[in-house]
Amino acid sequence: MRNYDFSSEVEKIALERSGRPLAYRPAEKIGVIEVPDFPALGKLAALRFLEWLQKNPEAVIALPTGKTPEHFIRCTTHYLNFWSEKEIQQELRDWGLKSQKPEMGSYTFVQIDEFYPMNPAQENSFAYYLRCFYFGQFGLDPGKALLMNTWTLGAPAGRNLGQIFPGDRVDFSLRFRLPANQQEEQQYRAVLAADHFVMEYEEKIIRLGGLGFFLGGIGPDGHIGFNVRGSDHFSTTRLTPINYETAAAAATDLGGMEVSRHKAVMTIGLQTITRNPTATAIIISAGESKAAVVRDAVQNEPSILYPATALQKLPASRFYLTGGSAMLLQERKYHQLKRLSTISETTAARIVTNIAVARKRQLGHLTEEDIRQDRLGQLLSNWPKVAERLVTEYQGRINKGIQPPEATRYLHTGPHHDDIMLGYLPFIVHLVRSPRTTHYFATLTSGFTSVTNEYTANHLTNLEKLLEAGVLTDLLKSGHFSQRDWVSRNRDVFLYLDGVAANRAEMQREGEARRMLRNLVELTGTEDLTVLKSEIKRLKTYFATAYPGKKDTALVQKLKGMVREWEEELLWGHLGINCDHIFHLRLGFYTGDLFTPEPEWERDIQPILNLLKTTSPEVVTVAMDPEASGPDTHYKVFQAVSCALQNYLEKNPGKQITVWGYRNVWHRFHPAEANIFVPVSMNSLAIMKEAFQTCFGSQRSASFPSHEYDGPFSELAQKIMVEQYAMIKTCLGRDFFYSNPVARLRATRGLVFLRAMTPEEFFQEASSMKRIME
Repeated sequence: MRNYDFSSEVEKIALERSGRPLAYRPAEKIGVIEVPDFPALGKLAALRFLEWLQKNPEAVIALPTGKTPEHFIRCTTHYLNFWSEKEIQQELRDWGLKSQKPEMGSYTFVQIDEFYPMNPAQENSFAYYLRCFYFGQFGLDPGKALLMNTWTLGAPAGRNLGQIFPGDRVDFSLRFRLPANQQEEQQYRAVLAADHFVMEYEEKIIRLGGLGFFLGGIGPDGHIGFNVRGSDHFSTTRLTPINYETAAAAATDLGGMEVSRHKAVMTIGLQTITRNPTATAIIISAGESKAAVVRDAVQNEPSILYPATALQKLPASRFYLTGGSAMLLQERKYHQLKRLSTISETTAARIVTNIAVARKRQLGHLTEEDIRQDRLGQLLSNWPKVAERLVTEYQGRINKGIQPPEATRYLHTGPHHDDIMLGYLPFIVHLVRSPRTTHYFATLTSGFTSVTNEYTANHLTNLEKLLEAGVLTDLLKSGHFSQRDWVSRNRDVFLYLDGVAANRAEMQREGEARRMLRNLVELTGTEDLTVLKSEIKRLKTYFATAYPGKKDTALVQKLKGMVREWEEELLWGHLGINCDHIFHLRLGFYTGDLFTPEPEWERDIQPILNLLKTTSPEVVTVAMDPEASGPDTHYKVFQAVSCALQNYLEKNPGKQITVWGYRNVWHRFHPAEANIFVPVSMNSLAIMKEAFQTCFGSQRSASFPSHEYDGPFSELAQKIMVEQYAMIKTCLGRDFFYSNPVARLRATRGLVFLRAMTPEEFFQEASSMKRIME
């Protein structure tokens, strides 16, 4: 077995810059290197990779797919393309690298995993990813690579595995039972062929001396490769099913849970990664959303519950982390805070609140023993004052949530069409009741990636039937579908909602058909019925033949986005908001590509500035998710709104605006971070659930769910609101709610957390986030 050189000047320099040791023993079982931000994470991984290549020529490497390696790929490609330039050479020397460029074609690349079955020609296949980035940009030699065949292996001549396994469903019981028919016989032979292939695949890696360099991300259940929670630490390359969390994370790439839920995968095993004791194995992770799985992998003893704990046996295993991903590493956090001269009020509040919730005690009932038993609590000498202050502040934040603000003009912004609803619909239900208020709603992207082919095709079929029946002919002749006819547009919404109220499905179907026809008139630029019918047939053929997860044409992207726009108009129609108060900006940075571009002024920021001029709001709301936690669309929209608002206020210096930050199913505010707590009653929860089911038809079946919850987003939002209420009920005591003289507080069963900011505070937050990303 080959003896690899895993010494690293790059890591030594990175540790010196971080001011941290490699590990806080014995709490941390794997070395950790922290970096300030997501791009720095990719840069560090790229430098370490290139350093390792210089030290280990003609070695065996395995690199990841997906979105996490974005900056790793960009940085590595940049270094390789401009290697000989003076500035690059100086930077490489500063990091301890040699001047000689690695001979990329000399290395053996090992594919880590692939879906099964999967056509390698599809853009959502890992095979395509490897061809595009690692063979195409890095210059690795595909002729020297070990690649996984998950499309023709074991299939009869002239056929593929997509035909052998209808719906991509692999029945693993065929390994242990007799096939019942000819189709099962073919499937049995395909599974056996795959099992034989992975055995030989593993043997080839062993003959090569084992992996020398492994770089990977970590999944929502802690998986590396497709070694999901529960995987044997001595597992080898194999064909295996995946769990719910992994399927949910893959749903967008595969075209929905209807596809990903039943997918099998081919993956190298944990033993494959760790077989060579001199191998370097690096896990990269960014964002608070990964903090829990990182903590479990770094701090726990080896366990099948935490797949990455298998890496502890390697001396050169590392976790490269942003601050968000490292935030739950307790000993690391302890030493970080211990170095400070003063612990901030927000941090102290977070610590004391966490202790109260963990101990199930009211803030006012905490004891010295409670505080001292918590590692971070040991740093707080003034904890009684913190607890006392929090009681007053949390009660005050609840009062803010039940007292309508003085503002009269609101601009509610969301990255996607259901973000506002999932974030704080229960508050909006109360705000719109005042006749003094005016509300505008703006969705900044098209959101087309959340609509399946099947759902869109069903809408087209419904329209086709009503056109054949002549139901819409008179409306078409009357000019009902003119693009700027707000009255007719509103009537389509009202027809659908009247159908819901009357329990008449035919009214709902006609409302949907009207909007789909309106969409097609806009897309084709004609009201000619013959042309429109032809376009319907063409689109239905497209959806019938396009593979799930394929990047759609520009026209189909727009059509799917229009489906989501219709759903949002139905939602706000519930509250009497007409279509002329609902804006669909369709910002251009939202492309459907794996790595999306950054917002630009003319294309993305100017439309928001124009909207601010049109609406002249006193309150602007914005989704406020931290670094790499949730879709990157949220971060980019946050930055675009910040830039537009800053420009608007520079030109309107006397304008008074408050910004409300909200979060929903992708990330949560800690109570210490929010300053408005909105009580949520059973009535509000029922409204949210029913409105989501009524309006967001494309989301009813949870085709693109959160990995946290197997169901629609509305149910997850409810779960979060209830959990937030439970935290505050623990902190303040149940009697604060149950015996409160205010009926609305007695009726509280959930809480929405918001963060109100001045424009200056908002810009400071956005500037901080922008520095992190750039």
